[in-house]
Amino acid sequence: MARSVRIKDHHAEQRLFESRAIAAGSIMLLALVAIISRLFWLQVLQYDYFVALSAGNRIRVEPVPPNRGLILDRAGLPFATNSPSYQLELVREQVENIDDTLRRLVAIGLIEKEQVAILKKDIRSRRSFDAVPIKLQLTDVELARFAARGHDFPGVEIRPRLTRYYPLGVSSVHAIGYVGVISEEDKKDLDMNEYAGITLTGKAGVERAYEKELHGKAGSQQLLVNAQGRRVERIGRNNIELVRAEPVAGNDLFLTIDARVQQVAEEGLRGQRASAIAIDPSNGDVLAFVSTPAFDPNLFVRGLSRKDYLALTEDPDRPMLDRAIRGTYPPGSTVKPMMALAGLEYGVISPSATRFCRGQFRLPRVSRPWRDWKPGGHGTVDMRKAIATSCDVYFYDIANLLGVDRIHDYLSQFGLGALTGIDIPGEKTGILPSTQWKRTNFRRKELQQWYPGDTISVGIGQGYMTATPLQLAHYAATLAARGQRFAPRLVRAVRDVKTGQVRELPPKSLPPAKAIDVGAWDVAIGGMIDVANAPYGTARGALANAQYRIAGKSGTAQVFTAASNQRVKKANELVEHLRDHALFVAFAPADAPMPKIAVALVIENAPGGGSAFAAPIARRILDTYLLTPEQLAEQEAKAKLKAGGQPAAEAAPVGRE
Repeated sequence: MARSVRIKDHHAEQRLFESRAIAAGSIMLLALVAIISRLFWLQVLQYDYFVALSAGNRIRVEPVPPNRGLILDRAGLPFATNSPSYQLELVREQVENIDDTLRRLVAIGLIEKEQVAILKKDIRSRRSFDAVPIKLQLTDVELARFAARGHDFPGVEIRPRLTRYYPLGVSSVHAIGYVGVISEEDKKDLDMNEYAGITLTGKAGVERAYEKELHGKAGSQQLLVNAQGRRVERIGRNNIELVRAEPVAGNDLFLTIDARVQQVAEEGLRGQRASAIAIDPSNGDVLAFVSTPAFDPNLFVRGLSRKDYLALTEDPDRPMLDRAIRGTYPPGSTVKPMMALAGLEYGVISPSATRFCRGQFRLPRVSRPWRDWKPGGHGTVDMRKAIATSCDVYFYDIANLLGVDRIHDYLSQFGLGALTGIDIPGEKTGILPSTQWKRTNFRRKELQQWYPGDTISVGIGQGYMTATPLQLAHYAATLAARGQRFAPRLVRAVRDVKTGQVRELPPKSLPPAKAIDVGAWDVAIGGMIDVANAPYGTARGALANAQYRIAGKSGTAQVFTAASNQRVKKANELVEHLRDHALFVAFAPADAPMPKIAVALVIENAPGGGSAFAAPIARRILDTYLLTPEQLAEQEAKAKLKAGGQPAAEAAPVGRE
């Protein structure tokens, strides 16, 4: 049987090929048209969008911190300025492994191992594109060390910045305060958007109280960066314009402090645990604000190591304690002029009424006597002489007649037992005791009872009564102004950095201290004038022969109480921490309608009493403020001449007061 043979159809194959070719060509043409359309859409229609997007990949927005405002004394002397420095900053979004980066920075000695945990917490609390300072004020050695290894640390760069600088070091530090690393507590009160690129904020004093005035407003700038996020210079002619929003610097502050008075007070108290405050009674301006020992605030700007921080906080002399507003002490005999006013106010005694001081005071049916600081007593004294001689027995009697609640009510008018309202944080109230105070502050029923003996001690500023040096200066200023009161203040004016205009801050008046009889002021102030000028005045040796009239009051606050049958030991017989505190308050010119300055000093565990140890320092403070340089020079010349053999003025008896 024959096989069939299939004949190939070339025309059909040709038509099939052509149809397939046409289909493929059509598909390719459509794809080409789609590609061209897409390119046209991307390159032409969406040009602006993708240029901006591309710029975003090579442009980094960096915050520009504002310059912190200056702090100046009342005459314009700088207390706090800004100085150029270099710091190490890290941008989180440009760092692949933060833990590893910080570990390697520790390895090359740029940060300490103890800081790592705090730095990690700070870095992660900021926005990912914020530059976070991790090392402040790099030394030349640290700069060179990082420059040699910088290529190993993408996202970490050295930046020039202006940082806080305190040109006078320890001087006035407790008034000015200092800046330190922003803590978690600080972040609750701060707008962290305004602190981008900033790691420091005010921590104490004026720096903290006026943070909003001093800080300013942050700016920003665009930087050209490479793929690793490092800044590069512009290349080519078609670079986009980089935008910069300038920061606004903080405002400048003018303090009330007089640098000359401040320096003299600091020199007088150097080497002591002490405080001195000087106030203008006419407006509350704080002319000197001293707490010693002190510390250098520049240490906190650079960043304290744990070792250095512990050295400060564990120092037994407590240099970081602001004794002026946080140190509380028995005010001792400095309260006696107020006690005299209280006695006159409530009519329990008259200015001319006398008491005979035998050196002891006894309450009826109480066997224990209360001793006078002068063992033999002062003899017959009226009110003015009792103030001048600081007769304890006289004021024991007034206190007993008044009772503690009337004492509390009257002395509270002078600001004791309450905040004075000074314009920096951290002030303590002290204690102005009363029967209600004791019931509130003691849990055990038997301790809540107020006893007559408690009142006796309060009469001479001892017992439960405590006050800060600022409260004592405020009280002295109130006496000087015959009851008129102003809240103490450290800042008197603000200079607007944009306009240069200086805005004076008005003084803040407080409710006055009152006396029924205007003549009562004359009696109390007269007794204080006699302290400085009468032959029997306790501070005559330090204050006599001044070129102006001084009113003062010495005081000695007991650190421990000797039993009635024990001899009161002298300061040189006691270990230092058991010695009494020396106090002194004064104002001058005492015969002016409005004295110009009031001062208070407290010297812890002093080698002498208030009249012997604190009054001479108060005299130097008063002289510096009230006398011209020529008058000071003349006075010093006379003092040298007297020391060379001239007969000295008769000094008052020196005792515990």
